[in-house]
This record gives sequence, C-alpha cells and structure tokens, in this order.
Amino acid sequence: MAIRIMLVDDSAIVRGLITQSLKTDPDIQVIATAGNGAIAIPLAKQHQPDVIVLDIEMPEMDGITALPKLLAAAPGVKIIMASTLTLRNADISLQALQLGASDCVAKPSARDSSELDIFYRELKEKIHALTVQKRPKPALAPLIAPLKPPPKPITLLSPQISPTPIKAIAIASSTGGPQALMTLLTALKGQFQNIPVFITQHMPPTFTTILAQHLSKASERPSKEGVEGEVVTAGHVYIAPGNFHMIADKRDQSVVIHINQDPPENFCRPAADPMLRSLSKIYGAHLLVIVLTGMGADGLEGAKKVVENGGRVIAQDEASSVVWGMPGAVAEHGLCQAVLPLTEIAPYLIRTVRYAP
Repeated sequence: MAIRIMLVDDSAIVRGLITQSLKTDPDIQVIATAGNGAIAIPLAKQHQPDVIVLDIEMPEMDGITALPKLLAAAPGVKIIMASTLTLRNADISLQALQLGASDCVAKPSARDSSELDIFYRELKEKIHALTVQKRPKPALAPLIAPLKPPPKPITLLSPQISPTPIKAIAIASSTGGPQALMTLLTALKGQFQNIPVFITQHMPPTFTTILAQHLSKASERPSKEGVEGEVVTAGHVYIAPGNFHMIADKRDQSVVIHINQDPPENFCRPAADPMLRSLSKIYGAHLLVIVLTGMGADGLEGAKKVVENGGRVIAQDEASSVVWGMPGAVAEHGLCQAVLPLTEIAPYLIRTVRYAP
C-alpha cells in the first residue's frame, strides 16, 4: 500500500515540482494538494493522508495556524514542516515541532539542481522514516524457502554502573530530536552543571541557531552553536552548526572545538560519528553518550569507539522515539547500558551516574 501524501503550499509551481519528484517513488502517492491551510483542513478530513507536507508562509491561513487543525482532522497524520532558511521560519518550525509536527525540512534557496536533488531526497527519506510502522508486512514466503533467523534480542552491557565519573555528555539525534532534546535537557535542569554537553542534531543552517536559543531557555544553561577554535567551558551546551561537522581536540589542558565541512558521513553534515570519535579520544571512560530518536544509523560507529574506550551509551527506546533508527542501531548492536523511554532517561542518569566537576 502506497504512502498517502498531501501537499500544502501556496505556490502551484512548488506543489507541481514536489508532486513530480514524489511520483518517481512507487511507494508514495500524492492524493491531494492545497494552496493554504483553510483549504487543506477539509481535504485532510476527507482523504486521511499518512503525511502532510506543510508550508509555513501562506495567505488566509498559514502553516502554524493550520497545524493543530490538521492534526485534529486527520488523527495519526505525520506533518513535515517545509520552510525557507530564515531565522523567523526556523523559529516557527521549532514551535511547530513542539505543537505536534513530526519533522521539518528546509526548502532550497535557489533553483540549483543539486540543492533541489538534496531536498527531494531528504523529503522522501523523511516520509519513509515517519511511516515505517504503517507499511504492511510482506507476505509470508513459501514454506520451501529458507526461513530468516529471528531478530536478535537487545542485549545491554553490564548492569553494574561503572564507578568512573563522567566529565562530558554527548547527544546524537535526528528526526524527532528537537522535541526530545527539549524534554531531556529540561528534565536535567540543575543537574550535571559542571560538565559540558555536546549535541549533534541533524538540521540545516539557521535551524541550529534557533535550536540553541530554545535549548538555552529549556536547560537554563548557556547553549550555542560550536565555533571554530572555541575553548570548551564547563556547564555549557555546544550544538553542531548546520552543514558543519563539530569535533574537538585537546590543547594543553583545554578542550577546543573545531568545525569543518569534511564530506558528509551517513549522508549527514553535521554527523554524530565524527563528534563521538573525537570526544572519545579526549574523555575516554569519562564520556557518556545518549542516542535519541532519529532515522538512519548515524552515531553507531562513533558509539562503538566510545564503548571500546570505556565510555557509556544510553539509547531512547522504540516506543517513545519518532523514528527508532539511530537509537535502534546502537541498541541492536549491544552497545547500550540502558534503553529507556525518553522521560526516564534523566531520572536514570540522576540516580546512577556520578560526575566529576
């Protein structure tokens, strides 16, 4: 059964281009389009789409106004906010995520074919990731066919928490990550105040700038995008800037941030793997990694290095994840000391983790 999509954008040209691109995927079907939120609401109620791609700036009824009405009209629908890369739209997109949108995607700023290709690929990936649970299971193979082995049960590392105190926290997240980061850092308010937090969240430029501002309010910690050559300060939150990997190294007695535009890893820039590898070299057994909701497997290879060096990994569980790609990868590879619902991660850390100022 195809994934049923509704497009809501005030530009007929944009609706046409996206429709033509999505038609190239046999598993996706565009069932309705609308020029603004007011038109979209009755269409959503009538067609009950699986995913709505929702523009922000539209006449009569904009995306943020239409969002709760669309969620009510089509219960269970996944909504992807689509916006241009402006500070205002980035802020509205993050507000939309807190109001129930599932993800956001940045519209290309130019008609450059490479930018358009990236946008279309990213949109298709997000549509598939958000609807993986809706797809029917394949029919059973004939009995004469060899049976596939059942999936391996998730195994956890030693249930005994290491007495080694942590000196840094690193967090990796993607789809559903902004909401999860807000929840986690709000719950950790007042805790682990003397250690730095490093975050790689898959987001484009401008969006990470606004995310840092939101996290600063939620966590009551100074939060900002990483800057080349900046010396890490205890208690601060550093976020990989959009389109840049963020890594760190040791200079004398200080930890220093570096950003670069090395090739994407796992189709991502920023990617979590470079950050985790670099932090593991610095902090070793004193590093704690948290892998939150997100599609793909970014963070898996970095988490392997963290565990090899004695660090610890915790993953968000499947039930509370928007997409259980990244946390599922580290969990299924047996790298985690705990796999927990999002709301239980902070209490678990407060109960079981010691930290060194």
